[in-house]
Amino acid sequence: MEYIKLPNSTLEVSKLCLGTMTFGEQNSEAEAFSQLDFALERGINFIDTAEMYPVPPIAKTQGLTETYIGNWLQQSGKREKVVLATKVSGPRNCPHIRENFSLDRRNIHLAIDDSLKRLKTDYVDLYQIHWPQRQTNCFGKLNYPYPDKQEEVTLIETLEALSELVKVGKVRYIGLSNETPWGLMSFLRLAEKHELPKVISIQNPYSLLNRSFEIGLSEISHYEGVKLLAYSPLAFGCLSGKYLNGAKPEGARCTLFERFSRYFTPQGIKATEAYIDIARKYNLDPAQMALAFVYQQPFVGSTIIGATDLVQLEANIESLNVQLNDDIFHDIQEIGVRFPNPCP
Repeated sequence: MEYIKLPNSTLEVSKLCLGTMTFGEQNSEAEAFSQLDFALERGINFIDTAEMYPVPPIAKTQGLTETYIGNWLQQSGKREKVVLATKVSGPRNCPHIRENFSLDRRNIHLAIDDSLKRLKTDYVDLYQIHWPQRQTNCFGKLNYPYPDKQEEVTLIETLEALSELVKVGKVRYIGLSNETPWGLMSFLRLAEKHELPKVISIQNPYSLLNRSFEIGLSEISHYEGVKLLAYSPLAFGCLSGKYLNGAKPEGARCTLFERFSRYFTPQGIKATEAYIDIARKYNLDPAQMALAFVYQQPFVGSTIIGATDLVQLEANIESLNVQLNDDIFHDIQEIGVRFPNPCP
C-alpha cells in the first residue's frame, strides 16, 4: 500500500480509502466489521463515512453506518490506527436528520456531537461539508441555477463554526465535498483573510465517465495543494461492465435502487462500452483499469472504494498493481474526446 501526506496537514492516508455508505443498508454490521478488518490488513488506513449514511438516505437507517464503525472501533481498539473522516449534511434532501437545519453554527455543532457519539470517539481526523448550503450543479445537475436570493447562512459563518470544532479538538482538519471551483476558492480566501483553518481536501466524483474535476478544480488543487478524494471511481459499478446490455445483476446497487440512473445516459452507456473494449484489448479487468486511471492522476490524494463483499473489495485493492502504459492512456484519451464527460 502507498501512502500520501495530504498537503497543509499531518495526515498520512492510504492511496485507497474505504467507503462505507453500504453499511446498514446492503451490508450488515458483521459484514461491515469484516470489510473494516480486511481493509486494515491490506494497508488501508483511511475510512470515510457521513452522518447521512447509509445510502439511499431514509429515516429508518440514518446513522447506522457511523454506528457500525463506532462499534468496530470500540471492539477492535484500533482508533489510533485509522484516519477517520465523516461529513455534515447540508440543507435539502434529508429533512429526517434535523428539522430546519442548515450549515450554521448550531447545526454544525449538533451534527459533530451526534457523529462522535455514534462513532464512539472524541474526535474525527477530517470533517467535511457533504454538499454546499447554496444551490449548485452538483450530483449530476447541469446549468447554474441563478438563485433569486442570497443564502441566509454565509460561507464565513460555516467556516467559523468549523473553526470552533478544530479549536476544541473535536475535529483535526476540515474538507469539502461536491463543491465547485468558486466554492473551494471562496473557502480558501476566507481562511487566509480571517486566519481560520484551511480546507485540506475536496471529495468530488471522478471517473472515466465523469472527468469534470479536471476543468477548474484540478488547477486549484495544483496551486493550492487541495487534493481530491475521488468518489464513485467506478461510476456505481457501471465501469465494471456488469450492467451492459440491460443486465441487472442480483443484489447490485443499481438493480436494487433504480433511482441511481446518473450513469445510464445514452452517451454514458456508449462510453462505458468503449472503455470495456479498451480493457479487453489489453487483457485488463475493466474495473481495475478504471480504478488505475483514477489513481494515476496527480491531483488525487486518495480514491474511495466501496464494496458489498470481500471478493469485490479484494479485487478493487488489487487494482493498485495495475499500471497503465502510454498506449492505454492514449486509447482512453481518444474515448474521452469522443464522449466528453457523458455523466457529470
